[in-house]
Amino acid sequence: MNVSQGAVHPVEAPPLQTEGAPNVPLPRVRMKDLQGMPGTVGGLVLRVAQFLFAVVALSVMATTSDFPSVTAFCYLVAAAGLQSLWSLVLAILDAYALLVGRRLQNPRVVSLFAVGDGVTSTLTFAAACASAGITVLIGNDLGACGKNHCTEFETATAMAFLSWFAALPSFLLNFWSLASR
Repeated sequence: MNVSQGAVHPVEAPPLQTEGAPNVPLPRVRMKDLQGMPGTVGGLVLRVAQFLFAVVALSVMATTSDFPSVTAFCYLVAAAGLQSLWSLVLAILDAYALLVGRRLQNPRVVSLFAVGDGVTSTLTFAAACASAGITVLIGNDLGACGKNHCTEFETATAMAFLSWFAALPSFLLNFWSLASR
């Protein structure tokens, strides 16, 4: 039976405070940046995936002639447009941070990313759910796929769900980073 053995690495004890020395707080030791956080290669990959899926959802839905007649589909176009703009801006920012070697761990920046990711991912998820409901109604319940663009509606809805699925780790990592401060 192959079982890996745990390795023990010695850790130095923090220096003791003496009675004559002022009570100065010791510097905090922080974990490394996890892949997927702003300013990492994983974060850039997630942003590019969010952008591509949102652009495909937006393009496919906007090319159908009858999407404006359904409010949920209009909402999907608006949410995918917002998601694509947000993801493009943050992908450019991540690429810049990687090129110049800067960390994007300023508390104000991380809180902006967390709020923005939370809002855009919630809007994208709600729009994808609403569009999925209307698509099921048109396709399965009404049986009206012959006169509608069911395949395009399903493709746009699936791409919106994939965009949300790529946005969720960004939100969770930013929120976790913000909460762990």
